[in-house]
Amino acid sequence: MTEHLKVDLVALNRVAAKHLIAQVRLTNTGTDEKLPWTGEMGDGTRPLGRIRWASGIGVLDTQARAWILPYQPADFPCLCSDQDRDGLPYFIDPGRSITLYAVMPAPSGNPSATTVVTPVGPPMADVPISDEPPVAPAGMMIPDPDAEPVTTVIRPVVTPSESLDKSEETADDGTDLHVSLSSDVLFAVDEATLTPRAKAVLARTAKLIDASTGSTVKVEGHADSSGTDAINNPLSARRAQAVRRALSALVTKRDIGFQARGYGSRRPLYSNDTDEGKRRNRRVTVSFAKPQPAATSVAPSATAAPGATGLTGTGKADGQPIAMEVTGLRRLPGGLGLLTYRITNEGDGEAWFNELHQSRDWMSFKYQAAHNVTLTDVPARRRYLPARLQVPDDDGGLDSYCACSGLSGVRLGTEKFGPGRQREFWSLFAVPEEATTLKVKIASFRDLQVPVR
Repeated sequence: MTEHLKVDLVALNRVAAKHLIAQVRLTNTGTDEKLPWTGEMGDGTRPLGRIRWASGIGVLDTQARAWILPYQPADFPCLCSDQDRDGLPYFIDPGRSITLYAVMPAPSGNPSATTVVTPVGPPMADVPISDEPPVAPAGMMIPDPDAEPVTTVIRPVVTPSESLDKSEETADDGTDLHVSLSSDVLFAVDEATLTPRAKAVLARTAKLIDASTGSTVKVEGHADSSGTDAINNPLSARRAQAVRRALSALVTKRDIGFQARGYGSRRPLYSNDTDEGKRRNRRVTVSFAKPQPAATSVAPSATAAPGATGLTGTGKADGQPIAMEVTGLRRLPGGLGLLTYRITNEGDGEAWFNELHQSRDWMSFKYQAAHNVTLTDVPARRRYLPARLQVPDDDGGLDSYCACSGLSGVRLGTEKFGPGRQREFWSLFAVPEEATTLKVKIASFRDLQVPVR
């Protein structure tokens, strides 16, 4: 993301079977300017960690669907490299390198390899984990996480997807599925009687519940901000009960308990400032234990999905030719996938390419990011959206951050391209288990057929 700043992983060690120590080397590959590193390596979801610490170094725990970041001690923002404590320079001179460390919980399941994440580039997949003792960088002492009380910093990873007809959207947090059924499809305006179209939508949800490993299903009715609580609260409760009754008749699995409740407009998923946000907030959400992958997979199709062949596209920004190239769609463990792509200004003048954050899903994220990207499984008629990192806010709720290239903070000018300037971007998605090819849509570039590797 930052020109002339190169990151290499130099060590990844598991300690006492429960901690992980990652060491990365930052190199200034330029020949003229010094590069500051402190803001570059900070965790954008943890404001105290942005200034001087390497708090953005972490790993992706695919089994637990969690983004693991360095421990936080009681009197220090991060159990990781600190400029003052470790005697590190504020700037990296041209041609020089520094090594940073971060101490965090080990990923669950004792894996032999994991995916390492940093704020400065795409995640590094399939990195071997060593059980040998770590060797600290010269002049530094890696702190012992068992020597003082520490708090774990873990961001649950939620992967959203939606049906192409907008009848429902699903959020998978690795443990539960949360299926939000559109009230505009289920009910007439201000009514709580199911429409004829609702039957097909509820039948698909019932099949997922039948494949679930759990015994409890929560049905929650929600409204947008239109109207008053006196109208929204009882209407959302009646709609939840209507869905509960329909699902209980469709589900064939025994010993399933249903809980139904209405929340009115108190729990919006999106901003109510737009018609699209209001539409998506009018919903009945059905939550239950996630089914096994085989129960939700779609049989592979021999017919390729519509779209252009090849992995490149072109466009215009500020009158300059802009090129895009998909560099990979890699399958990760746990039903996840990593999309990487490259944007280049091929013109002779400066250009702002702002399309990467201008998506209809912008309202669900805390900060600006490159989330105007989707994957589509055309045979299954399902669209996959970038994953979200769930972060507790000061009011006891949750904020969502995009699991993709950030475009705010120190990267506020990332969408500004000089002549010939090129940057790498990435996004994390759920990827259907048996999909071999997916349609990729990035900003306004043409649809591409991209193989899943």
